[in-house]
Amino acid sequence: MRQSPPDSTTPFLPRRQSRPPWRAHAAVAFFVGAFVASAPAVAPAGARAVAEPQSTPAPSVVPAPPQASADSQALLKEIAQLRQELEEVRKAYGDRLAALEAQVAAAAGAQPPPPEPPPAAPATSSKVFNPDIAVIGNLLGTAGTNTVSPSPSIQFKEAELSFQAAVDPYARADFFVSFGQDEASLEEGYITFPTIPGGLLVRAGLMRAAFGKTNPQHPHTLPWPDKPLVSLNLAGGEDGLADAGVSVARLIPNPWFFLEATGQLYRGDQGDVFHASQAGDLNYLVRLRAYQDVSESANVDIGASFSMGHNDAGITDGVDVGRFTTRLYGADATVRYKPLRRSIYRSFIGRTELVWSRRQQFDGVQSAFGYYVSGDYQFARRWYAGVRYDWSDRPDQATVFDTGVAAVLTFRPSEFSLVRGMYRWTRYAQSETANELLMQVQFAIGAHGAHPF
Repeated sequence: MRQSPPDSTTPFLPRRQSRPPWRAHAAVAFFVGAFVASAPAVAPAGARAVAEPQSTPAPSVVPAPPQASADSQALLKEIAQLRQELEEVRKAYGDRLAALEAQVAAAAGAQPPPPEPPPAAPATSSKVFNPDIAVIGNLLGTAGTNTVSPSPSIQFKEAELSFQAAVDPYARADFFVSFGQDEASLEEGYITFPTIPGGLLVRAGLMRAAFGKTNPQHPHTLPWPDKPLVSLNLAGGEDGLADAGVSVARLIPNPWFFLEATGQLYRGDQGDVFHASQAGDLNYLVRLRAYQDVSESANVDIGASFSMGHNDAGITDGVDVGRFTTRLYGADATVRYKPLRRSIYRSFIGRTELVWSRRQQFDGVQSAFGYYVSGDYQFARRWYAGVRYDWSDRPDQATVFDTGVAAVLTFRPSEFSLVRGMYRWTRYAQSETANELLMQVQFAIGAHGAHPF
């Protein structure tokens, strides 16, 4: 009879670690039986021995001692008991083996249940050719007095719509569209080639110029609801320096620090700073950036920039008779401190940026200068406080300058929203004074890629 492995649902008698109990009983019975078979027969009490043949005289039979008779009876009784227990164990195991064989036969004859269908895969096919899409809203309210540059009491300053995706294994595309309350414009749209031979990073399209630290950043990444005076006066105004062109960047290997060099070529029209009257009036930009970790909690970022192009100061009756140029020189520094053990509760960022402008005009060269210094301290998990000081000449009238002081308080519930308040005091052209309170609410939805560090 074929035996099958026991099923986990079939009960068994408890086992000992060495051998089954019926085997021990059988061994005892075997040795006792052998001993009884080899021992002379003992007659029961009061019985007479079997007589010898008549030819031999029968000896007289001596009756067995009472102690030996009692031992023999006890051994016979124990043997009978062991045989009975052995039969019971054998019968129990036989019944269980028969039940196991019946279960195996039933399992072999029954059809297995059909497997459950696998869970439906997520519908990702519709996402394969779609870019990452995000929307960032920027609501700004202003209260106070400013007769030189007044702002609406409440305005939806900007809604930035971004589309970002890989074109193929060799290129990536990024588009940023800015929507105001009355108009929409393409803020940036470019393609990036990160695998150009020679370690070059090539980018082409409409881009923010890599001049300084503030200009390349989108408005929602700034630590203030406005821009410093030096950016407004000397570096392109509210929209900054942005134009269609080509950018080439490369890391410069050295054993001391991170060093990156960037060269950019633009069409030549960037706000009121550069203007191209002819096709060849291009705008050139060069930037050198160095970065170094001072410790595990602090780092320093330093940069230098230069940009040159034609301006509109020499245009008379639609003709550029002056062919004047503007040169911009910039230097910036950023210090970051973020202790590792308390990185979500404490941090500090100090920034400064200096800009020199050399603008040619009919009345000579206007040499203007401006800068800002700011510090932002995180004093709780979601709270930040900062101050900023501004000072800037006017680009076309360098003898006139503006100054300002601002204090900022920011509450950031998460990476996707913030509420910010700012008090701003400004003195325009050494005469007019403005006192304003700005309130900003900013929020984001969708997958928005990281901006340059």
